[in-house]
Amino acid sequence: MASRHWLDPLARQLLVATGQIPASPSPAPAASQQAPPPSTCSGASREDEIERELLALKLRQDPSQPLRDADAVRHAAALGWRLDVNRATAADWWRLPGIGAEQVDLLLRLQAGGIQLSDAEDLHKALGWSAAQVAPWLPVLAFRWYGEPPTSPERSRVDLNRASASTLLALGLSSQQSQRLQRERARRPFQDLAELQERLQLPPALVERWLGRVRFGAGPAGPVLPPGPRR
Repeated sequence: MASRHWLDPLARQLLVATGQIPASPSPAPAASQQAPPPSTCSGASREDEIERELLALKLRQDPSQPLRDADAVRHAAALGWRLDVNRATAADWWRLPGIGAEQVDLLLRLQAGGIQLSDAEDLHKALGWSAAQVAPWLPVLAFRWYGEPPTSPERSRVDLNRASASTLLALGLSSQQSQRLQRERARRPFQDLAELQERLQLPPALVERWLGRVRFGAGPAGPVLPPGPRR
């Protein structure tokens, strides 16, 4: 058994401090005391976790929060949010990144007509898009099949090819815009919102508010005349 150094610890510290004896080398730390290895969790994974937590907070504050890009869609899917393709409202569709008024209007008209989509292939073919354009949405899409059409009937929407001037004003049109719409539909009925906006050059924000609220019937056979006086 090795004998202890004759210098006590305090005396040794004093002699080392004054340079009279060299400092003893520090012993290597025990295996259990060594620094832990670098974390195996990548920075990207941590960033994903933070983004997901931020999105969860935003969704709690505003459940209609739009999903700005494919990463936000992926995080929303991880949080359990789903879009029911065959029952989605206009507001639901508008939450997806990259979708436009023409696509939302088409999807709502398909739904109102009782057409159901079975999978992603059905969806991108219906929209006339490539599979790659629809792919960012897939994590949140649910293709459920229903035996009955949606409960809200098509006739509950305002038919813009027949709506009265007062109804058009209630939809947010000015008097001038309402008159222009009536002149245009008398010339040729509108087919959908995209055509209506192209022909009338209405503000996009106004037209977007009509998604899910309007429809386009065949239009009147001729000019709508005011009723004559009763005899």
